[in-house]
Amino acid sequence: MAGGNAIRGSRVGAGPMGEAERGESAPRHRVQFWCARGHETRPAFSEDAVIPDTWDCPRCGLPAGREEQSPPSAPRNEPYKTHLAYVRERRSDADGAAILDEALAKVRTRRS
Repeated sequence: MAGGNAIRGSRVGAGPMGEAERGESAPRHRVQFWCARGHETRPAFSEDAVIPDTWDCPRCGLPAGREEQSPPSAPRNEPYKTHLAYVRERRSDADGAAILDEALAKVRTRRS
């Protein structure tokens, strides 16, 4: 016998873990969700848990619903907007020209 170590290959907490050591698990049931690409997901929920209307698909990330025939549509991604795009939403060209004229008038009075 090389080494003579009787507990070789074990560690603290090693061994089979069963219901007796962990206690009984809560009663659960599986709920089916389908995404727009047809992927099925079956997460387990506790019997007394509130089931959500949508669940994120682990395969594609799209929202999945509980009805296979009418899954929720993919969220629409808005393109990135620059600061200038947000300003143009709030102000018209006439407003911008008036603000520019006012700022130029202030600069001209300071210089003279």
